Order: sequence, then C-alpha cells, then structure tokens
Amino acid sequence: MNIYDIFQKLNIEYAELEHKAVYTVEEAKNEAISKKLNGIECKNLFVKSKSKYYLIVIKAFQKANLKEISMTVKDSKLTFATEQELKEILNLTPGSVTPLGIINDSKNLVTICLDHQLIKGTILIHPNINTKTVAVKTEDLIRLLEYENHSYIVF
Repeated sequence: MNIYDIFQKLNIEYAELEHKAVYTVEEAKNEAISKKLNGIECKNLFVKSKSKYYLIVIKAFQKANLKEISMTVKDSKLTFATEQELKEILNLTPGSVTPLGIINDSKNLVTICLDHQLIKGTILIHPNINTKTVAVKTEDLIRLLEYENHSYIVF
C-alpha cells in the first residue's frame, strides 16, 4: 500500500507540493517550500543504538542533541544508521527520510521520536520521495503511526 492510499483510508487531509529533489534542509529552504505550503519544516534523522532504530523528527533548523535524545528514549548511545540500513528497513534513500517511511518497516524496527514542539501543528515532510513535500497535521501522523502499529515517543 502506498502512502496516499493510507491517507485516503484514514481520511487524512494533506496539501502537496512538487519541487526539484532536495537532499538537505538548506536546499528545501532555497526552494521556499514553507512559503508555498503552510506548516513547520522538519528535519528527519535516522539513528540507531546497539539494539534499536529511531527516526527523530524535529524542526528543520533545530540542532539534534543525540545524547539528550538517547537519555529520553532510555537507550544507549545513538549514532546515524547507514544508507544500507535506511534502504533495507524503510526503503528510503538519503534526502527522502520521513516518518512516513514506516509503512515500509514491516518488522516494526523503528520508533518515531517527535519533538514536542511539533505536536499541535502541521508539519512538512516528504511522502517517501524527495521531489514532493506534504503538509499533514501531526495528530494525523500519529494516527497513521498507530494504524501501522508503530511506536512513537514525544520528547
């Protein structure tokens, strides 16, 4: 099932913008995506501990303190996962990392970590490809995570 089928099944409203491929927050800023779609631009980091995987979702220009996040999730030191792990687990490539990739995580290996600043808003994330951005309410993302039986942590 693709992400749009799940949006439809769960009655998740979204706005979408097509754009050139963006691989970094800076490139997304240059595309002025947040001026064309209403929402908070996000940075998504795919990380791992010795035994678990996490996808961290924070505001685009916020610094991620992996040490603090590892304490919040009560896990050992977090490091960035490899491109191979990203492809194998979420079927994503660098630059297209998104919490929506969990639809490809059939083994439920990934826990989504959402920054508390994003909870009451609309976020801008890729729909599993970096040539599009969708605006979805965070509460709808959480519904999707629950529908997919994926755990999440708000930090």
